[in-house]
Amino acid sequence: MEGVELELERRSKFLNSLIQQKKKAKEQHDLKDEFNVRVRASDMPLVMQNRAFGLSRELLNATPGKADNKRLALSLKKDFDSAYGPAWHCIVGTSFGSYVTHSIGGFIYFQIDKVYVLLFKTAVEPLTNE
Repeated sequence: MEGVELELERRSKFLNSLIQQKKKAKEQHDLKDEFNVRVRASDMPLVMQNRAFGLSRELLNATPGKADNKRLALSLKKDFDSAYGPAWHCIVGTSFGSYVTHSIGGFIYFQIDKVYVLLFKTAVEPLTNE
């Protein structure tokens, strides 16, 4: 009987984790709709993604008309450098190609309105004076 109780508890925990994942996915979907964002590719935690979306939306709303891609790229890079450590890179535009190497958990490529944003982090090794 003890084995049955353990199995029921295991299944209950599994179902609860599925429910939580579903709730998080719905919240993320609602946030994407609010910011008018379409994620093309990502290897980044949701909290970091939401930070990128929020800052991008804020900056695009501050410059009505044509987007200032250079300003958006600089702002995202500096914000992520200060919040998550150095070596973030950001490319913003409507047409560009790329092929980059990034740190695990530090990559997102998304579209906000008609602007595409590539934000990624690379590993930094300190220089040694030998």
